[in-house]
Amino acid sequence: MRLNQVSPKSGSKRRKRRVGRGISAGQGASCGFGMRGQKSRSGTGTKPGFEGGQMPLYRRIPKLKHFPLVNPSHYTTINVDKLASLPANSEVTLDSLKESGIVTSNDGPLKILGNGELDIALNVKAAAFTASARQKIEAAGGSCEVVDR
Repeated sequence: MRLNQVSPKSGSKRRKRRVGRGISAGQGASCGFGMRGQKSRSGTGTKPGFEGGQMPLYRRIPKLKHFPLVNPSHYTTINVDKLASLPANSEVTLDSLKESGIVTSNDGPLKILGNGELDIALNVKAAAFTASARQKIEAAGGSCEVVDR
């Protein structure tokens, strides 16, 4: 078999429709597009998603609920039970946690979460605290100070 012997399967190819060739040809004058209106004009019709001037779906959607935040806040998070290994009355910041090896990467400002128990007093300086974390730190005799991001 050679390239010049290859042909499409019979019945798979059809003649292209020749429009605008007179009334007897079946698609004369308006070429099957009707008389007037937007869809009878030459060129493309409307862009995909156009709804006739109504606010299109792709612009309505972000107003609805349960869509992801555009600029979410990223925190370096740590639980209260990880702070229990620190010496009493020490100052806890993101830098001090990185030096002690408790935190290995800086993913943003420090946020203290409330999982676990704490029984030593610490002076914690962080960008954010959960309510349970603040309660556990202050119950152990420590202090919570919110610092700027």
